[in-house]
Order: sequence, then C-alpha cells, then structure tokens
Amino acid sequence: MAILRSIERPADLKALTVAQLFALAQEIRQELLETIAQLGGHLASSLGAVELCLALHYVFDAPKDLLVWDMGYQAFAHKLITGRRDRFRSLKQLGGLSGFNNKEESGYDLFTTGHGGTVLSTALGLALARDQVEGSSDVVAIIGDASLGEGMALEALNHIGHLKPNLLVILNDNKMSIAKPIGGLSRYLNRLITNPAYNRLRCDIGQLVQRLPHGSKVIRLGRKVEESLKGLLVPGVVFEELGFRYVGPIDGHHLRELIMTLKNVKRLSGPILLHVSTVKGKCYRFAEQDPERFHKIEPFDLATGQLKAQGSRLPGPPGANAGAGKAQGKIKSAPSSQPPATFTEAFSDELIRLGEAHDRLVAITAAMPEGTGLHEFAKRFPDRFLDVGMAEQHALGVAAGLARGGARPIVAIYSTFLQRAFDQIMHELCLQRLPVVLAVDRAGLVGEDGPTHHGVFDLAYLRVLPHLAVLSPKDPPELRAMLQWALQQEGPVAIRYSRGGIVCGELLGRPAKLVTGKSETLRTGGDVALLALGSMVYPALNAAEALAREGIEATVINARFVRPLDEAVLKSVATQIGRLVTLEEAQLAGGFGSAVSEALGRLGSSEVPHLWIGLPDAFVEHGKRSELLTRCQLDPEQLAARIAAWHGRVTELRVTSSEFRVAPETRNPQPATKV
Repeated sequence: MAILRSIERPADLKALTVAQLFALAQEIRQELLETIAQLGGHLASSLGAVELCLALHYVFDAPKDLLVWDMGYQAFAHKLITGRRDRFRSLKQLGGLSGFNNKEESGYDLFTTGHGGTVLSTALGLALARDQVEGSSDVVAIIGDASLGEGMALEALNHIGHLKPNLLVILNDNKMSIAKPIGGLSRYLNRLITNPAYNRLRCDIGQLVQRLPHGSKVIRLGRKVEESLKGLLVPGVVFEELGFRYVGPIDGHHLRELIMTLKNVKRLSGPILLHVSTVKGKCYRFAEQDPERFHKIEPFDLATGQLKAQGSRLPGPPGANAGAGKAQGKIKSAPSSQPPATFTEAFSDELIRLGEAHDRLVAITAAMPEGTGLHEFAKRFPDRFLDVGMAEQHALGVAAGLARGGARPIVAIYSTFLQRAFDQIMHELCLQRLPVVLAVDRAGLVGEDGPTHHGVFDLAYLRVLPHLAVLSPKDPPELRAMLQWALQQEGPVAIRYSRGGIVCGELLGRPAKLVTGKSETLRTGGDVALLALGSMVYPALNAAEALAREGIEATVINARFVRPLDEAVLKSVATQIGRLVTLEEAQLAGGFGSAVSEALGRLGSSEVPHLWIGLPDAFVEHGKRSELLTRCQLDPEQLAARIAAWHGRVTELRVTSSEFRVAPETRNPQPATKV
C-alpha cells in the first residue's frame, strides 16, 4: 500500500507515471477487498471503476473541475484518494463513512447520492451555472449503463442535446449492455475523432467549404458519411442524434488509453458522451464470475468468496408472557433449529404459492428481482414476471395496463424507490381504482445504506391517496395473510414491511382473521392503550410487560391497517381507557400517529391524551438497523421508559428479551440498492 499511503488528495496523482497508476489501482482493489470482506457492502461496481476513477482525477483538476458520480458505490476509489483513506474501514458503520457520495464528508462530493439516474440533470445544472458566470470549470458526469434507462436520465439526455453545453458524460458500461469494443478499427476511429489535429482540420475545412457554392450541402453530406461510419462501427448513432459527440466504446481498464482519450475529449466543445466498458468485479475472480452476488455482499472470506458464518443473533423483543398483565395469548419462541423467515423470504414463498393458484398473477419489479425476493417466482413463472429496469414510474404504468386487461399484478419495490413513482400511484392506480398490489419492501430503517435508502416516508404519501388500502404486518406469517387478502380486493393495495423479520412462533390460539379495516388486540390492560403498526408490534408487547412490572397495565393492539383505520377500536379505547400511544417505524410527520389523531378528531375524541412515537423529523444516518432503532428510542427499553414517563411514573425499567429475537438484518446476500 506504499503508493496509496502517499496519496492525500487527487493532485498527488499527477506526479505518478502510468506504471505507478497501474500499481496504485491494484493497491486500491486490495483495500476494497479487505475492507468489504470484513464489513460487507457494495463491491463489484467499485472494483470495476478503479482505473476510470484514477484517470479522471489524473486528467481533471477536482474540486475546481466538477466530477459528479451517479451512484457512490462505484466511487470507493474516489473516496480513497480524496482524503478519506484513514477512515475507509469505518465504511457504512455508525458514525463512519457513508457508503455513497456525501457532501457532508468531503468537498469532492458535490451531492449526497443514493438513487440512480439523477446525475445528468444535476450535472447540466452545474454546467449552466458555470456558463452564467463565464466560468472555466469542466463538468463531468459519470453514469452507469443501468441508470441510463431511468426516466430522469433520458429526459436529461434530451435536454442536454438541445442546449449543447460543454459537458462530458462518461457512460460506465459494466455489463456491456450496449455494445462491446469491436477491435482495432473502432479504436482507430476513436483516436481519430478525438485527436486535436483532426478536429482543427475538420473545423478549417468546414469553414472553407462553407464559402464554396452549395457548401452547406457538402458539409451535411460529410456529416452523414461520418455518422454512417459510426453507426456501422460503434453504437453511437443514438447519442449523435440526441446532440452528443459520441466516443467509444473504449477499454475502461486500459489506463494509457483512458488518459489519452480524456485529454483529447477535454479539448472538445459541446456535449460529449464517452462510452467506457468495464468489468464488474474486476481482478477478483469470484466477483467477476458472479457480479450480481458481489454487487452488495455480507462479510465474506477472501480466499473462497464464501460468506462468513453469521454471528449470534441480536436480542430483540420478547412476546407477552403468561403472567404479565391480562395477555390474550402466550407467545412462544421459535425452535432454535428452525431458521427465521424474513419478510422478504415470506413474500417470495407466498408469491409462488399464489402464482400456482392464480394463473393471471403477474410479478413486476424495477431492477431488483433478487432484493425483493422475486427471483424464485421468475424462475418458476418466467412468462409472468417483468423486470422493467430502473424505471419505477414505468413499472406502475405497466401494472395499471395489466390490471385493466384483467391480470392481477403485484409490484415489489423498495420503499425508498417507490417515492419516485408517486404520480403513477395516484394517477394510474388510485384514480382508476385498479387492483394492483404494491409490495413495499424495506419500509422503515434499512441500516447501513443510510438516509437515501431508509423507507420512512411511505406512510405519509400513501395514506393520503383515495381508494388505496394501506397495511403493515407484524411478522412474516401475517404478511402472507395480507397478500392473500390483497388479491381478493377490487382496488389498489399497498403492504409495507420492514427489512429482516422477527424470530418467533405464533400467538397461541387461532389467529384473528384478516378483515378489512380491523385491528387485532393482543393484550388487554386498563391504564393505557398501545396501538402499534407493523414492526413495532412486538416491541410494544415487550414494553407492555415492563410497564406491567411497574403497575401500569397496557392494552396492545396490532393496527394492521393504516387506511382504512379501525375507528371502532379507536372509539372504544378513547372512551374506556382514555390514554393512547401510537408506535410506528416511520416519520411522524403525516404518518400513522397523525392518521389516528385525525380520526380521533372526527370521532369527537380529540381531547384524549395521545403520545406519538416514531422517527424524528430528520434524516437518519447510516448504521446497523438495531443501532439506529436504539438511537431513535424505538427499542423496547426506551419505549417503556418513554411511556412510563408520559404516564407520570418516571422510573428505571428493565426489559427482558428471552423469547423473541430480531431476525438477522442481512440474512442473504441480496442487493439492497439498485444495480
């Protein structure tokens, strides 16, 4: 690591030879592998973009020149050479470096990023702002081939081609989804069209020919010949038609060629698109062979590529014990030999079962078949599975058309990405009252991916939409029941569930049947009612037991529905108990507690004391989900203490957790962000 240790800022690269840059690339890859093997995280994309990152910083002068990365997980090399090397092994840990670009971390990161497809728009804005003050900075946008299909990116391409600013777009094609380099002739043409002498001659001849009779026709003919050659040799004709000067594809691991090409295109004016082909997982055999698995992976053994053994499971909320309060049913723990099912696993398994029973069921996702659990459904029913790519808006539009045509679509999208399709939920689904099921995965705190990926806003934007039923299960078995119920409805349904699951058995006794708009009472007590949603149900049971030991008897209600709310139970709680606490793993502003408060007002019970417990009005940082729940005071111990203090009994409470455990947060190596 001798060379890497000598790099404190990008300017230090300019003193290195190409051979030293090559050695530095290998040192960076070793650092990436050792760090992510230990901590887990995104790997394959950053391994593939090391040379590209070094070449960009070698040719351009950041931060004067503005380098904007679309997805930060391809830019770990960028972190290492921009003053963050000594903190790199805190990557994605609580209080450590972000797993994406973060403007709070470094002046070299212009934006805090996490959602793909945004960089072309922001880079265009930077270029226009530069031109307003007649600045001289170069603006470079680096975008992956998967992000290029996102609707916002396509809109930006069209606008850039229309305005024609000086802007360089680097297309990092790490799946060769557009084209492969096609040999010496292509490389020769790239060198020719980026060569300064060629471009000066091209300009001089153009001016000369323009003065000749019919000169403009000759110039147009020449351009058509050039474009025809490009169309035959390289896939640049589409970009040329959009108004870009296209260069590529070039080998993204050939440092000398990268540097030479970047120096040449730096001299050109107007919008340039440089197509760079890279190998995802470059130089690590297991990642090259299985780039999807190594896109984001848990801690693994470098020598074998296999996951390290999971450690002991995190302690979590016990259920209602028989002797605590007036429990409706005792909760038993799962057998230790039985691996826990996460919500995603339960969704995957139930969807296959439903697919066998309903031949019109269609599953849709937006570039996340593994992460959402749809990959097994896709194998079983390939003709009834659609992956539309990074295009959430399109996914819901297709679902609406399928539903109108008589199919029963289920769309599985992470909560954070569903935000991008709010208009389609309103316009295509709710306004039309179409029977589309939204499986909203990763609702709540997701952990190490941080504020761009926490699914904490969905309740606020979903519950305001007419005709949309919104539900949240307390555990994986209840998710199965909700999916069955949703397929029987004639309008749109959204089911939000958290990352991971609960290691638990079932409540003794026959579980209450899922009835539209009806909650489930799990425990009774006359001092306070805890109305909990989804992932907060078991913590609420924990807290109720601790409160009972202090003489506070709590009713615990599994809300199940956010829309429609169980107003009959609310009225009963208001009149018979008179004190209410709502608990949700979502932002309080506009969320579940807000919905309950509004309902109490409609029922004439707005005077009932009501404590809202949920996530703060802030962007929650990255860290393990269990750490973040504790920091946000949503663990059972702090819940009990907060409720006791609000109830007027400030005391030190102890919460045991012998029967229930939180399921491992990262049970399988599923990608948690878009590829």
